[in-house]
Parts: sequence; C-alpha cells; structure tokens
Amino acid sequence: MLIAQISDTHIRPYGQLAYRRVDTAWHLARCVEQILAMKPRPDVVLATGDLVDAGDPDEYRHLRDLLERLPMPVYLIPGNHDAREPLAREFSHHRYLPRVGHFLHYAVDDYPVRLIALDTLLPGKAGGLMCEERLGWLAARLDEAPARPTVIFMHHAPFATGIAHMDRLGLDGAAELGAIVERHPEVERVLCGHLHRPIQVRWRGTMVMTAPSTAHQVVLDLRPDAPLEFAMEPPAFLLHAWDSATGLISHTQYVGDFPAPFSPREGRERAK
Repeated sequence: MLIAQISDTHIRPYGQLAYRRVDTAWHLARCVEQILAMKPRPDVVLATGDLVDAGDPDEYRHLRDLLERLPMPVYLIPGNHDAREPLAREFSHHRYLPRVGHFLHYAVDDYPVRLIALDTLLPGKAGGLMCEERLGWLAARLDEAPARPTVIFMHHAPFATGIAHMDRLGLDGAAELGAIVERHPEVERVLCGHLHRPIQVRWRGTMVMTAPSTAHQVVLDLRPDAPLEFAMEPPAFLLHAWDSATGLISHTQYVGDFPAPFSPREGRERAK
C-alpha cells in the first residue's frame, strides 16, 4: 500500500496569491502532476490540513477543481486555516466525511493499513486541541481493531520542534493523546502538517512525522526569539510505503522541474 501525504496547500480563490506572492494553486497543480506520474501511483492521498488559506467557500471550490484530477481516494482533514462547514459542503461527495457531530474525523478500514483522521481544529485559534470528546472518540476507534496496523493523521503536531513561534501554536491535549497512543503499538505513524517542514520524532512508542508544504516552507530557525518567516524552499510531499514484512517506510518526494534521471553507468563509460 502506498500513501501520499500532501499538506498545507493554502489555496486561495482563483487569481489570488497567498501573502500576495505565493501561487499556491500553481504549486498544488504541479504536485498533482507529480503524483499522477509516479510508477506505481499511490493508492490514497492524505491531505493533512490548511487545505485553504481563509476557510472561504470560493477557496474550497478552487481546491476541489485542483484535486479532481487525482483518480485515487483523497482523504481530507481541516487545519487551523480551514472551516468545517464550507469544507464539508464543497466535498459532500467525499462520503467518508461525517454528516453528524461537531468534528470532521473518521476511520477508513478499506486498506491493509487502517487510516484514522483526527480533527484538531479550534476555530479562531492557530493552535489545535484534542478535547475530551475527541480523545474519547480516538480511544474507541483504536480499541475496535487493536491488531491492525494503523496510521493516525491530523494537522497539529503533538510535540515541540524547537521552532519557537510554531511551538507556541501547538496542540493542547497532546499529553492525553500520547497516553492513548502509547497503549496501542499497532499505530505505525502519526502524520501531521502545520509546520511546513519535514520533521520526525520518536514519540509515545511510535513515530510522528510532519509533511512539508506543497508550496512555501517555514524557515528553519531554532533561536527562541526567531520571527515567523517563510521561504520558497523546494516544495515536497511524503510517500509512505506499507509492507507487512518491514512495516511503514516513509520517503520525501520533492516537486519541481529537475534534470532527467541518469545512470551512473553513463559516467563510468565516458571516463574510460
């Protein structure tokens, strides 16, 4: 099973740029092209939040147009830039999205790896929350299938990264979340967005990974007083490959126009 993870796409309405300089739609379109060109293609795509920039209906319509070229299932969760109602309304054809309740979280049992989506959105705040209701929902889902390999995916990361301004926008309830995950060794990964960087940490008996943005990245600056800044570092997404013999193996795939691949044999032959 191949799982592509895209994140922090920050789509704006047609014709508008993020921060008046980042064409996030163009970047996402290139990412979609790269996914389509992969051999083999991913079986599913997980989009780990901040799907759009301001939670507006026009942005979700634009996002839908950009994602509709993907033939495989695409599983969405909200980030702090999203809004639940317009997201669920525009993607009403995504039958996995819940039609009742306060949160857009769900479990998918159709694949060799079970997928559990968590909604960490706290409206009006940049940070996230795992409240008692959400924690109870997750605990119940994990108790349903304790022997199945599982991936949890959500927007906010449950650990401190050392990027101080992002850590201040972290996840309340992370310790309680960790206590639940620690009881379930079947959790292969916790996959997150929010941080606009590829980061990995060993956490509560599993591995947590954050995905880079498909467009702009957060500057890596570990000074306690560093400002929030973005950089146009190479966009990328993650690819998680499941094999029952080895478990889940995760790769970073950069998006862009690079020279064609070449064989090392060519260089050796020319050197003769």
